[in-house]
Amino acid sequence: MSFGHFALPYEDDAQFFGTALPFLAEGAARGDTMFAVTSPRKRELLAAELGDAVQMLDQAVFYEHPMRIIAKVLGQWEEGAAEGRGLRILGEPHWAEWGRLEILEWQRLEALVNLVFAGTDASFMCPYDLENLPLEILEAARRTHPVSAHGRFRRENPGYLEPETFSAMCDRIPLAPAPESSTAMPVFSPDMRDLRALVAVHARQYGLSGGSLHQLLVAVTEVATNALRHGTPPIVLRLWPDGDELVCEVADEGHWEPEESAGPGLVPPNPAKTGENPRLGLWAVRMLCDIVQVRTGPTGTRIRIRTPLCA
Repeated sequence: MSFGHFALPYEDDAQFFGTALPFLAEGAARGDTMFAVTSPRKRELLAAELGDAVQMLDQAVFYEHPMRIIAKVLGQWEEGAAEGRGLRILGEPHWAEWGRLEILEWQRLEALVNLVFAGTDASFMCPYDLENLPLEILEAARRTHPVSAHGRFRRENPGYLEPETFSAMCDRIPLAPAPESSTAMPVFSPDMRDLRALVAVHARQYGLSGGSLHQLLVAVTEVATNALRHGTPPIVLRLWPDGDELVCEVADEGHWEPEESAGPGLVPPNPAKTGENPRLGLWAVRMLCDIVQVRTGPTGTRIRIRTPLCA
């Protein structure tokens, strides 16, 4: 079995199950590791047909974080491949639960699947409810899935874009300037104690603590350290609240040209290229934080970390 990434557009249960069931039944016959991630009602009906051949997962649990789920699923594929098993996932995101920036990152994930799992025998089918989802989400599905599935029939998507192209589109909207009221601090020393203290004070002021605060401090330290090593001074850290999020931005005057074709830190590092103890850089930052926005060009480079304050 070769790699497959299919959109499943459906209007009713007949179209959903008429496509999902053959996809999963084929995997059961092959002995693939299989997961079904969809609504409770659909999971119950799938389980009635397929029994324990498919592991049923809650949407909120599976779709916790884009970068973490890439790493987790890649690990599951590697584990199964070592035992001679393929991987097959039916995954229906709960789009209505996410805000605009979260939706954008999950759409980017759909594109990255085609890059990360190319050359594997993993197979993914992603249902899209034509009756209830907004047009922009349905349009993005056509751009991020090479093939659409209808029953046992497969059709190439004429609107499909290469993952590198789609990922670049996600970052084409310029970031608004930091507000004048934001707190600013110059970064000129590899000693990050003062930087970490400033971030911690502001984060605690807005109710952030515990593991979430620790992850933010590690992420900001990593971004600031990278800016010192590779950026062009002046380097400035800025912080400000934005609705129910704390925004931390590290900016420098350099024009960065990332090596990664899909964008910086969006694809898991390859140990064969980076060594046994690679510096994970922006991949680690994206794993730690919910939203990481990167913009680079002739006017400089800005990396923004957005952390929910309700965490």
